Amino acid sequence: MKFSIPRLALAAAASVAILVAPSAFAFDADAAKALAKDNDCFKCHAVDKTKKGPSYKKVAEKYKGKEAEAFEKIRKNITTGPKVKLEDGTEEDHKIINTKDDAQLKNLMQWILAQ
Repeated sequence: MKFSIPRLALAAAASVAILVAPSAFAFDADAAKALAKDNDCFKCHAVDKTKKGPSYKKVAEKYKGKEAEAFEKIRKNITTGPKVKLEDGTEEDHKIINTKDDAQLKNLMQWILAQ
């Protein structure tokens, strides 16, 4: 089978992405937990048990292998405050995280997805 230059380049890029990916998920757990605590995230979420909202482990499992989708969905929830369906079937506006620092938001999302 002959490979064209674009296919070969794409395969090489994918290989590099796989090797680099783990470092892309380096995060500061203490900072993420502090931001979550300061914004009352633990009122509705816990790491490993369901409260009003899903556990962070459940969120991480739902999006395993779909990180781009996960980042988009979580970012929307924590920055725009849309209506979300709670575990009991009711709906409520999601709390907006009180920070404009994109690095803090990314760190929080990485921590959630690492659970």
